[in-house]
Amino acid sequence: MAMKQSLDMRQGQSLVMTPQLQQAIKLLQLSNQELSEFIEAELERNPLLVKIEDESAASTSTEGTDPKTREQLTLDDSSGLGEARDQLDAPGEDVFEPGTGSDAGLSAEGRGPSATTDWSSASSGGSSEEYDYAANVSGDITLHEHLHAQLNFAGLAPADRLIGARLIDEMDETGYLRAPLEDVAKALGADIANVEAVLTVCQGFDPTGVMARSVPECLALQLKERGRLDPAMQAMLDNLHLVAKHDMKALMDVCGVDRADIQDMLLELRQLSPKPGAGFSSDTTVAVAPDVYVRELPNGMFAVELNSDNLPRVLMDKAYYAEVTALPMRDKEKEFISECAASASWLVKSLDQRARTILKVASEIVRQQDGFFAHGVAHLRPLNLKQVADAIEMHESTVSRVTTNKYMNTPRGLFEFKYFFSASIPATGGGEAHSAEAVRHRIKRLIDEETPEDVLSDDQIVEILTGFGIEIARRTVAKYRESLHIPSSVQRRRMGKAG
Repeated sequence: MAMKQSLDMRQGQSLVMTPQLQQAIKLLQLSNQELSEFIEAELERNPLLVKIEDESAASTSTEGTDPKTREQLTLDDSSGLGEARDQLDAPGEDVFEPGTGSDAGLSAEGRGPSATTDWSSASSGGSSEEYDYAANVSGDITLHEHLHAQLNFAGLAPADRLIGARLIDEMDETGYLRAPLEDVAKALGADIANVEAVLTVCQGFDPTGVMARSVPECLALQLKERGRLDPAMQAMLDNLHLVAKHDMKALMDVCGVDRADIQDMLLELRQLSPKPGAGFSSDTTVAVAPDVYVRELPNGMFAVELNSDNLPRVLMDKAYYAEVTALPMRDKEKEFISECAASASWLVKSLDQRARTILKVASEIVRQQDGFFAHGVAHLRPLNLKQVADAIEMHESTVSRVTTNKYMNTPRGLFEFKYFFSASIPATGGGEAHSAEAVRHRIKRLIDEETPEDVLSDDQIVEILTGFGIEIARRTVAKYRESLHIPSSVQRRRMGKAG
């Protein structure tokens, strides 16, 4: 079969992300610290950009953008949540045909991609200005980051992850937990026993000894891992003041061993680390500043407010732009000034869109999880990205970007947006789904109320939960029971007889 060359003309449509739109998407996923660094770099590069220190200057100098950087929405004010005009979707001038380098290929309607456009493919546009997220992350990992990464893979329930995240945030740079567990339980509305159980899991993280509340507990965790925490060693840990005094006779008396054993035990202690977090970077640790504040109103509703102090405010210096454009310039200089003006104008709009999008997502999260804010961690509801995206008429990938590295300061503590998303358990008869955490607490309550003569098996628990309208499999009940560190029905029955 002979091969031949031919020229064909084909017409097609495709969407390509412009550098400006890629920049807007990049701003949305940046944390506060990364956004500040990006703004500083733009101020160095663009002579038309000016950083403002007060809102009055912004309101008199910014054109085409709402100067308000501090807004408040209450949960009973849903008028702004359903509007799509503030969402991070591309306007028509930012969509062009491949190879044209302009907006000549717009459709007849002149519209850009809708709210259902998948921004996850933005990196495939082939732009040389494609954002490299990994290049903007510090190579030095902190102890808090290291523990948070392990927490995500610990297999804990969403509510327990919230508790674990709070415990990690209460830890100092050396690896010690300084906050009393009672205060953490009260702030989160959780049971103290549940907080203690989560702490036990966190104390199993690397490095060994982390999350201890005292030096003896830190050393005990390390000795336990080595299989050397015997009664004599525990007695020495309980009397570290004698070790500091080098009182060998008193140590032999309290530990019940001879001098040779005491010397060996002291040698083991010297091999341990009293500061398990010392090997991690602390230079790059930055205090987390909330993106939004959540506060309770007198009527029981919750108000969501942007943290304006944490929002970078920039504008284009129009007076300087008018002065420069009035001067005689060469073509390259005119082109440079025009690019700077367009970039400055787009950046101001992008920052405003970013703030509004964060506020919208945060408001919807608070509306969906009002039970948590009112009653505590046991009242978390099942929630996923799609539910929030549908409610505020944005794309799911946009919500995903907003919930990463964004924090809200609430009456129950500081939480990352993503911690409010949890799995759901279906209801029988097609009713409203149940939160996995709520089901887990119900299982725990059923087992706590059983008697030694009437121990519930996993199958019996399934039947009881089905009666409550919860559709759940036996293996799921077993998984939740094990996550709560509750033994099987056979073991509980033996324990009841022995007791």
